[in-house]
Amino acid sequence: MNETKENSWEIIRFSGDSKSILNEEVAIERPFTIMLNGEEFATIVCSPTDLQDLIIGFLAAEGIIRFHDEIKSIAIDEERGFSYVQLNKTLDVIQLDHSKRFIGSCCGKSRQFYFKSDVRTAKTITSKLSLSVNQCFSLMKAMQAQSEQFIKTGGVHNAALATPNELITIRSDIGRHNALDKLYGHVIQNRIGLGDKVVVFSGRISSEVLLKISKMGVGILISKSAPTDLALQLADDLGITAIGFARGNRLNIYTHPHRIVEATKV
Repeated sequence: MNETKENSWEIIRFSGDSKSILNEEVAIERPFTIMLNGEEFATIVCSPTDLQDLIIGFLAAEGIIRFHDEIKSIAIDEERGFSYVQLNKTLDVIQLDHSKRFIGSCCGKSRQFYFKSDVRTAKTITSKLSLSVNQCFSLMKAMQAQSEQFIKTGGVHNAALATPNELITIRSDIGRHNALDKLYGHVIQNRIGLGDKVVVFSGRISSEVLLKISKMGVGILISKSAPTDLALQLADDLGITAIGFARGNRLNIYTHPHRIVEATKV
C-alpha cells in the first residue's frame, strides 16, 4: 500500500468476500507551533485549514487576548508549521504562568486540565435565546450535510455557528477543541455577537469543550455525541443548555431545558 498524494492512500478493501484496491482520501494532520511575542507558546496538532482562525481562537480561549485589535501582526509559515504572532501588549505574569504544552488532536492527557486562564475567562451565560426541538434537529442535519471533509474522510470533527434557523459558518479539524477554536477565531475577527447564537457540534461534550463554549458566551450547545458528568456539572453551573445525542429525530437535553421551548410543554 502506497501513499499516492498528500491525503490519498492506495488501500486494500474487503467487503465480505470481495476484495478491491482503490484510493481513499484521509484526514491531514500536522503540528503547528505558535510563536508569541518572539517566544514559543504552544504546539497544536491540527488540520492545516483556517489557521488564522485557529490561532486567534486559541489565544482567546487561553485568555491571552479578548479582541482582534490586541494583535499587531500574524505571519503564517504553513510549509514549516509555524505562526509568528506579535501583540500590541506585553503579557503579564499570570498569563505567562504555565509550562509549554504539547496540545494533541486526541483526548485526555494530551491537554492539561483546568488552566488558571479558565478561572479568568469562563463566563456564566444569561442568554434569553430559545429554540424548538425541530430547530435543533434541522441545525444538526444542516451541519452534517455541509461537513465536506467528514463526508470525504470520516476523520474530522465539525463545529458550526448558527442562528435558530440557519448555519452561519462551519469549521472542521481532526481535534474537536481545534474546531471550536477556529469557530471562535472567526467570531472574534468578524465581531459577531453571540447572545442569540447556537453552537452545533459533532464531538463529545467534555469539560474542556463546555469551558470553550462558556468562554465564547454561547448559551446553547447541540452535539451529536455524548456528554461527560463533569461537563454537565459545568453546564449547570455556568447556565449553558447542553444537548447531546442529537441524531435523526432524537436528542437529550441535560441542563437548562427552559431554552428548548417544546421540551417544557408537558
